[in-house]
Amino acid sequence: MFERFTRGARATVKGAVAQAERAGAGSVTEEHLLLALLEQEGSRAAFAVTALGLHDRRASLDAAFAEARRRGGLTKADTDALAGIGIDLGAIVSRVEGAHGEGALDADRRGRRWWSGHRPFTPGAKTVLENALRVALGRGDRFIGEEHLLLALTAKPGVVADVLADHGATYTAVQRALYGSVADRGDGEGDAGQGRAQAG
Repeated sequence: MFERFTRGARATVKGAVAQAERAGAGSVTEEHLLLALLEQEGSRAAFAVTALGLHDRRASLDAAFAEARRRGGLTKADTDALAGIGIDLGAIVSRVEGAHGEGALDADRRGRRWWSGHRPFTPGAKTVLENALRVALGRGDRFIGEEHLLLALTAKPGVVADVLADHGATYTAVQRALYGSVADRGDGEGDAGQGRAQAG
């Protein structure tokens, strides 16, 4: 699969590893892939990121990711589901942090590998890379570029997709910023589904 990655997509993957190293994280996550994409310049994905105003709201993105890490990586859907059965996640986080310190629920904090220079990709980050291939195939592209990585990040349910959607970067909005009108391509799920069918 990696032989299909463009130079920019490879730079993004390397940038994600660098993001994880700077953060002292034990593994490379979807968040690191997104942050690496935000640092790329001169590509179709960089244009879309700028057009959607994500560069201008980098501090807001960082704050949203920090809050998600505080919640142990639970998505808004998870939080809402817990609230639906009477569990106040905010209260639980406060109690845990009161007893164990701020950021105690940060999942990556427990998995740091200070003795090793190797940082593996989390299953979620690997899924994004695999879905980028599906997105590329669904579009009929013979390469995997940064734009496919960006679309894959918006299509994979989880914290990154939630944060992007909260900042106006849904699959459809990103697709529109990348390629213009999406009416002839169907909705975002159609392209991802088409890619899955062709990849299988």
